[in-house]
Amino acid sequence: MEVSPAIDKNWEALKRLLAMLVGMAEMAGGAPTLPRHLHRAILKLLRPAESAARRLIIAAARGLVVALPPVRPRKPKPGTNEAVLRSLGIAVTMSHADFARAEAARKAAALRAARPRTQNLSLVDPLKNPFRVRRRHVAARSVPRIMSLDDSAPYHPLPPPPSPDDPVDAARLGQRLEALGRALDDLPGQANRFARWKARRDAAVTREKQGSGAGGQGGQDRGAVRFRRLSPLRRGRPPGGRLSRYDPTAIHPRNIREIDEILAHAHALAVYALETPDTS
Repeated sequence: MEVSPAIDKNWEALKRLLAMLVGMAEMAGGAPTLPRHLHRAILKLLRPAESAARRLIIAAARGLVVALPPVRPRKPKPGTNEAVLRSLGIAVTMSHADFARAEAARKAAALRAARPRTQNLSLVDPLKNPFRVRRRHVAARSVPRIMSLDDSAPYHPLPPPPSPDDPVDAARLGQRLEALGRALDDLPGQANRFARWKARRDAAVTREKQGSGAGGQGGQDRGAVRFRRLSPLRRGRPPGGRLSRYDPTAIHPRNIREIDEILAHAHALAVYALETPDTS
């Protein structure tokens, strides 16, 4: 199965799609809001584009091996009573080293708060909430029209239906477009990023197995259970996709878009890369 040419072809197609989405967002003239119909149109294409880019990154990371730095031991936490007294502002005996350490921690926290944070493309699919209850949505204009049985009661008009031109906040949408653009501009860096994520996951799973095999001594407690993603892909159809599998010879219905074919092909490449790792 040829992976690299397929990745390059789909990667360039995603770049063209991103340029089109950015152009659609710039139609509002840089305003922080977008019309409702334009916001929905961009979102319908952005979600499968993110899923396709994520899968192409996984396919490009096939065979990459990274070396993780050694695990640093955790610093012992200060005594509970001492921490409580300090939080209450009560005098506690502190050495010059404690004062210097506290001042350095305060400056580091101030620098982290002032540093602009950038959003990166997520390397794992969002999971479905199994406890989500879909509530039946009733439109505002479908409420009972009888307000009162008294004819002298004032008439309350129904609220107008939502208009396609209503302004919708586009801050979150712009951040996702920027994250996707940064990922598409640096495929090797994103592949190394996924390789590091996979290496950290494998190392954590190995440590948990060793700790449980030793009876919880020197590792994780027996009663502690931590959820960990074993696969970056979720089961079923990819998020935002309309095709369950990639078949270039099949005749698709009219509602199948180009991004759906790209996503189906990228999903097949990612599944192949995860199931058959390159050990050469």
